[in-house]
Amino acid sequence: MFSHDRIWAAIDALAERNRLSPSGLARRAGLDPTSFNKSKRQGADGRQRWPSTESIAKVLDATGASIDEFFTLADPARDAALPQGAFPPQTGTIPLLGFAQAGAGGFFDDGGFPAGQGWDVVEFPASPDRKPGVYALEVQGDSMLPLYRDGDVLIVEPGAQVRRGDRVVVKTREGEVMAKVLHRQTPRTIELVSLNPEHPNRNFDIDDVDWIARIIWASQ
Repeated sequence: MFSHDRIWAAIDALAERNRLSPSGLARRAGLDPTSFNKSKRQGADGRQRWPSTESIAKVLDATGASIDEFFTLADPARDAALPQGAFPPQTGTIPLLGFAQAGAGGFFDDGGFPAGQGWDVVEFPASPDRKPGVYALEVQGDSMLPLYRDGDVLIVEPGAQVRRGDRVVVKTREGEVMAKVLHRQTPRTIELVSLNPEHPNRNFDIDDVDWIARIIWASQ
C-alpha cells in the first residue's frame, strides 16, 4: 500500500526528473501552480491531503511518464533497495541531437540506437535500471505544440516495446524524423496522431519506417 508521503514523493521525483519545481510541474500539467506546494499536502486540521487521480493523470500526460513509472517512484522499496547511507543515483550524461540532425545519415544504427560522431551530451539520471542506448532529441520548431516547445529535450528509449497511446519518435527511410502518438500498429502499417492539431496525422507502411522509439521523459 502506498502512503501519503510516498505518493507526494513520486510527484516530487517527477518534477525533479523534468528539472521543474513542484509549482512548475503543476503549471505544466495545467493545474493551479500552488497545487503541489508543501503547504497544500496537509489541511489546517492536520488531515493529510492527497493529490487527486485527475491531477496525477494530468502530471503523467504532461511529463510523458507511465503509471507504472509513477508507482515505481512511489514504491518504498525503491529507497529501501539503496545501501545504507547511500543517496539516490546522481545524474550522468546521454547523447543529445537536434531533430534536424536526426534526419541525416550516420547518427543511428539499423536498430535506431545512437551511433557515429557529432552527438552532444545532456545530463540525465544515472539510475541502475536505465537501459543502454537511451538518448535525447532537442525539439526544433512548433510542430509538436502545445505539448513540446522549441528547445524542449525529449528522452528516447530505442528498442522499448511501444503500445497504443505511447508518445514515440519515428524515423522514415526517407530521413524524416517526427514525434507523434502511436494510434495503431499492424504487421503492415503504422498510424500516428499529431501532437499539434494543426499538423496532419500520418500513416506509413512498415517497410517505409526505419525505426520507432518510445519517448520516456521530456525536460523543459
